[in-house]
Amino acid sequence: MSLDRIGILYHPMVEAAYTLAGELEKLLSSRGVSVWLCSAWEEEKARARLDSTALILTTGGDGTILRAAQLALPAQTPITGINLGRLGFMTELTTGEAVAELPSLLEGKGWIDERALLEAELLPLEGGAPRICYALNDVVLARGTVTRVVYVDASIDGEPLTTYKGDGVIAATATGSTAYALAAGGPILHPRSEEFLLLPILPHLSSDYTLVLPAAAVVELHVTTAHQAGLSIDGHINLPLSSGATITVRHSVKKVRFLRIHPRASFYATLEQRLKGKR
Repeated sequence: MSLDRIGILYHPMVEAAYTLAGELEKLLSSRGVSVWLCSAWEEEKARARLDSTALILTTGGDGTILRAAQLALPAQTPITGINLGRLGFMTELTTGEAVAELPSLLEGKGWIDERALLEAELLPLEGGAPRICYALNDVVLARGTVTRVVYVDASIDGEPLTTYKGDGVIAATATGSTAYALAAGGPILHPRSEEFLLLPILPHLSSDYTLVLPAAAVVELHVTTAHQAGLSIDGHINLPLSSGATITVRHSVKKVRFLRIHPRASFYATLEQRLKGKR
């Protein structure tokens, strides 16, 4: 893979992320690479620069990568994350490794790590075209600002499962199993697993177990609430939901691709350190 054009997305509220992005830009330019920089929060501006980009570097944390993933999807552009956050489950390099390891990536010594996505289809109540979103971490259907439970009728492959009563429901990828789903009591899946999770958030006198679903499963969630609820995709795409809204969640044919340099088995070697924020 020829890395002759690289984009750098930085966290705009972390000064160190912008500073590191500038240092990487100088390093790459000195090696004859065409480079562009953009805030990860300026989606349209970054999208306009994506043409012919062979790699996206991110300077920030997992949140910056989640935004980069949305931009990378159409062309399946690989991402390499440099961690300035706390956990950095999806990032590949520390700030100390970035300058040392980039030349190896430019020389083609990395490998591609493909991660599963969830596709969430929101059916509008008034009719019209459904809205489709893609989640690298999770799809969360939850109560809004009013602290009242929501009722979520869940079915899998057309068969009724249960009615969740609580703060909401999470559908999480294997990548997202170490995020919100873990905090809600879900298990950790290997990040390259195709299975996904379905679990409630603070259930009240209703089903409280987590389901590990095969990639072929199709989940339908129908919300009933006296107040507005919300749909969150990877924590940064947030849509209001009214009572009666239906969201269908399935495994996507699309993938997010990461360019890695560390050994393939390093997930287990660093899991405990990452969970304790020590990486």
